[in-house]
Amino acid sequence: MSRNYRPGYLALYKSGELEERLRMLESRLEFCDICPRECGVNRFSGNNGYCNAGYLPSVSSICDHHGEEPVLSGTNGSGTVFFCNCNLACVFCQNYQISQGREYAASRTMNFREVASRIVALQNLKGVHNINFVSPGHLVPQMVRIIYEAIPLGLNVPIVYNSNGYDSVGTLSQLEGIISIYLPDFKYADDESSKIYSDVPGYREQALSAIKEMYRQVGDLQVDKKGTAQKGVIVRHLVLPNDLAETREVIRLLANEVSPDITISLMAQYHPSYRAGEYPLLSRPVTFNEYSKALGYLDQFKLSSGFSQQMNAPEYYLPDFYKKDHPFE
Repeated sequence: MSRNYRPGYLALYKSGELEERLRMLESRLEFCDICPRECGVNRFSGNNGYCNAGYLPSVSSICDHHGEEPVLSGTNGSGTVFFCNCNLACVFCQNYQISQGREYAASRTMNFREVASRIVALQNLKGVHNINFVSPGHLVPQMVRIIYEAIPLGLNVPIVYNSNGYDSVGTLSQLEGIISIYLPDFKYADDESSKIYSDVPGYREQALSAIKEMYRQVGDLQVDKKGTAQKGVIVRHLVLPNDLAETREVIRLLANEVSPDITISLMAQYHPSYRAGEYPLLSRPVTFNEYSKALGYLDQFKLSSGFSQQMNAPEYYLPDFYKKDHPFE
């Protein structure tokens, strides 16, 4: 793909379509159905839904992150916006400080113009290759407003939608042309594990449907001449100890029901964070044999496009969001 790729949100902004989509998305916050939880709360008057998020976004950090997949980090990093709160409750979440810390999230509320200004600064001063919204599934209208307010300031790089996979297909459909790169998790093929460890029923089918919609919009991963991602889907799967996620079935579903050309990032970085020690089957890192077996499934289903990690990944990728500026430095 050409280095002159222009994100679709620029044309949508010019035509007025982006403003109309934003209006429609924000109207849904009055009786919130943005994510599959469909809590029905009024996000303008409180934050008492499952995700505990109100109207203004809570943002932990906005930084140039160099620890993403190489096609996203490139040479200058990915311009990453770490949203607080979450519509899952994973007992092993490595970002638990911001995903589950309600008091912390409440202290990190930001106005849209400030976030917009800071992502444009990352683009212009740091030269980041994209703007990467982490955990946006419960904050889609807010994310779109940030993009909308950033365009007149000069935003022009691809947008990455970096989610836990528990996304509403109807909400995703409103993002067509706005998002260039989808980076969803496919956490579990086992619904019993998803219920026990992430408090989410029916995760498998919801995530699979969401990934199919993402793939319909942007297709296979496309990169420029320098190998930097411009458009497409990358699916992340975190290998869990004792095969609690049913990794083989995750890979089979992606290969057979989405595309044999799908790009998968198979992660070895599991670390027993947060409350994982309370669950014996989750209380240790992944072994070399477990991860090697997972890599073998990629060969079994003839998936050749993707990324793997070294076994020291748990140490390298652990963030500390209580640091003032950058959680990974």
